[in-house]
Amino acid sequence: MQRNHPVVLVGPMASGKSAVGRMLAQRTGARFIDSDREIVERHGSISTIFEEQGEQAFRTLEASIVGEALGAGDAVVSLGGGAVLHPDTQALLAQATVVFLDTDVATVLPRISGDTGRPLLAERPAERWQELYDERRPLYAALATVVMDTRGRSVREVTDAVLSALGNAPGPSRDSVAAPSNDLNEESGTNPHGD
Repeated sequence: MQRNHPVVLVGPMASGKSAVGRMLAQRTGARFIDSDREIVERHGSISTIFEEQGEQAFRTLEASIVGEALGAGDAVVSLGGGAVLHPDTQALLAQATVVFLDTDVATVLPRISGDTGRPLLAERPAERWQELYDERRPLYAALATVVMDTRGRSVREVTDAVLSALGNAPGPSRDSVAAPSNDLNEESGTNPHGD
């Protein structure tokens, strides 16, 4: 991992971006920034922002937070699942080292079932998650420097694999890395989405 160069984790909701990001930052001595948490701390709950201002206003706010985070230098930045939808965020990510944490609905279902803090999954969480994943996956992949399959892997295993892949992928070169298996059902233990 390059020093003074942010590493950005992207992927669908509940893919483990916060948990992996926190461990990756700890292991590299970088600062950890969770864009969802930053939004909640500064502007209130994501659900409320969606309800009162709409998704487009939220995405614009999110793009601003992402820009600040990427200016932080040596940092690991975890983005919300839909952050990649905003053109400003896409432009920022084109200049960053981006790790796409790929997964599937079976892996995230225990994390999203009953989670009331994710406004886009309010009804039919599994079906809606899959729809969003299918829609966004090509964008995640196109922006990625490294693609990491997290299915069946622990947070530690994913972090180890990301560190290994980043050692072989300096800067924003768009390579792909395959994955072994174990279990990523440890989430970050925090839920900035509905607080």
